[in-house]
Amino acid sequence: MSTAKQDPPVRQTKPQPEAAPRRRSPLVPVVAVGTILIAAGLAYAWYRAENPAEDAQHLTLEGNIDVRQVNLAFKVDGRIESLAVDEGDTVKAGDVIATLDTQYFKDDLAVSRARRDGTAATLARLEHGSRPEEIASAKAQVAEQRATLARAQQDYDRAERLVSPGAVSRESFDQAKAKLDETLARLSVAEENERMAVTGPRAEDIDQARAQLAAEDATIVQIERRLADAQLIAPSDGVILTRAREKGAIVAPGETVFTLTLSTPVWVRTYVNEQDLGRIHPGMTAHVRTDSAPDKLYSGKIGFISPTAEFTPKTVETRELRTNLVYRLRVLVDNPDNGLRQGMPVTVTLDLDDRE
Repeated sequence: MSTAKQDPPVRQTKPQPEAAPRRRSPLVPVVAVGTILIAAGLAYAWYRAENPAEDAQHLTLEGNIDVRQVNLAFKVDGRIESLAVDEGDTVKAGDVIATLDTQYFKDDLAVSRARRDGTAATLARLEHGSRPEEIASAKAQVAEQRATLARAQQDYDRAERLVSPGAVSRESFDQAKAKLDETLARLSVAEENERMAVTGPRAEDIDQARAQLAAEDATIVQIERRLADAQLIAPSDGVILTRAREKGAIVAPGETVFTLTLSTPVWVRTYVNEQDLGRIHPGMTAHVRTDSAPDKLYSGKIGFISPTAEFTPKTVETRELRTNLVYRLRVLVDNPDNGLRQGMPVTVTLDLDDRE
């Protein structure tokens, strides 16, 4: 007879008392909240540094110093005689930066001045009229022809009386008659010359001489201008960007010799969106900062607001698309220390309180 296997007796343990709950430090939540606030403050400061806040009194825009260039060329053709500047040199308005060979211009000027002097002498002679000696000479010629006429008349009368009885041949008579007619014609010419000498030149001849003199004067002015244009003069302050020709080169009118970047006045090119367009106006005060010297302020003002939107969709169909329109601004900036360079990125702050 089998017996059932009995389970081992259960060992009873003495119940342990419950442990007291651990007390948390009251500084933990404060430190956590402080850490969160500090992190949020730093994040907000970084965001504002990257995205400057625009309040009701100021509008901040980003832009660049506008790069403006001028291609400098001679107005006349010729051979380059000298180049006074090179790439990177600073020039002032009125500086002579290149010259052409001027010998040909000087030769043309000498010829034109000689022609002008000759025309001026002719005009003076016409305006003064005939000299007393010329009038006396004309009268003497008239008297001579009259004396010759008187003798020719006598010879003709004699031949006319003798030709009928045959004392004088018909041929001799014809010669006497021809001599008389010739003398009469010469007397008529001499008398006309006397009248012209006494009357003087015609008004039309004087006017023609004056017009010719004016034309010669105009030619001299043109040649003198061409001579002056043989000097290439800087139109404004700036820096030589490129030097396209060298000494001895033959250049045509308008052919670029230098490229000049203008340094004054300083313009900033920036853009304003359509929503802020109504908050600004020409003449509004502006302050300009650069990344290289953020603590230095340059004063300026809005000089131009483009009436045409840029980056515009082909058709504006929604209000959201309309807010993407931007308008170009030109800001005129004072640059007393030459710290603003062309192409430099700048930050422009507009004073919206300036309502004038």
